[in-house]
Amino acid sequence: MKRKPKPAKLIAEPILPGLLKEIRGLIFAARKAAVRNINTMQVLMNYEIGRRIVKHEQSGKERAAYGKELLKELSVRLTEEFGKGFSLTNLKLMRQFYLANQKRIGQKASDQLRIDAKSQKASDQTAGSIFTLSWSHYVFLMTISDHDERSFYEIESGRNNWSLPELRRQFDSGLYERLALSRDKKGVKALAVQGQVVAKPEDIVKDPYVLEFLGLDEKTRYSESDMERAIIDKIEHFLLELGKGFLFESRQRRFTFDEEHYYVDLVFYNRLLRCYVLIDLKIGKLSHQNLGQMQMYVNYFDRFVKCNDENPTIGIILCRKKNDALVEITLPEDANIHASEYQLYLPSKEELKQKLLDWTKGQAAIE
Repeated sequence: MKRKPKPAKLIAEPILPGLLKEIRGLIFAARKAAVRNINTMQVLMNYEIGRRIVKHEQSGKERAAYGKELLKELSVRLTEEFGKGFSLTNLKLMRQFYLANQKRIGQKASDQLRIDAKSQKASDQTAGSIFTLSWSHYVFLMTISDHDERSFYEIESGRNNWSLPELRRQFDSGLYERLALSRDKKGVKALAVQGQVVAKPEDIVKDPYVLEFLGLDEKTRYSESDMERAIIDKIEHFLLELGKGFLFESRQRRFTFDEEHYYVDLVFYNRLLRCYVLIDLKIGKLSHQNLGQMQMYVNYFDRFVKCNDENPTIGIILCRKKNDALVEITLPEDANIHASEYQLYLPSKEELKQKLLDWTKGQAAIE
């Protein structure tokens, strides 16, 4: 019969027992409250563990070495009693989580969030409004070094109820950079504070659109019909890529004008902008004929389909390659038509970041 291993030798003996007692109280209190709201209470518990770790580190004389050994011993003791979830790596993440959020939450809110370890009662009245995501979401968000980008994804994850895979996909597709590139300097800053706000047609346009989920190989020949069929098969993914407020209405919407039939590839309605959004698919290079055709589609919907209290129709042409100069010279300045490129693979985050950096420098030079 194997003997149970002895606990590791105590480090920082005068401090550890008190800290251990506090954290044990936190864990018991949080586990009782977890029946009501497991996600919120787990995040709250981890935030509070991180706060107490930082507090005790700051009371040590040799913080760097002391803190490292303290966390190791703390991990051993907590794992022995409570099992998984309190590894050295996880404790470091809790500490990092507290440091990343303490300024945003503020001392007053932090006081309201605290779990009383002595009475083992947890107050989660404020927690729900501050920590709206799961711990797994926050662990992923902490890997994003840029503060504005991290704030944007946190806001959008909570607002759109993204699962962790959806959050990863939006990050990997460079959603923040793609939206930022279509805004001015003030608009970019607003993304970090407000998330994506849809108030005008330009707010829903991305360039490029990332359609890697369609399963089409850019090296293999495919038709516009193949692309359309793939979009319909993956309509939920496509709606997520389009963004906020989109409702799918129809494909190959036919209308007749001057005894000729015309077909709009995809028709959507955006409930936030209260308007129709028409999408035409072009697997080749954008031409002025494509722009003229979309202008006719938009005009038809504005005159014969939309209601009087609805806003003007928006047209989006998805193409493999566009020419900004062609778009500018073909369409009037107030045209509600946009041309955007699409790609069938996830973009390089490095390339998008560099593109955004170059754009930011260009804006600064103009100012």
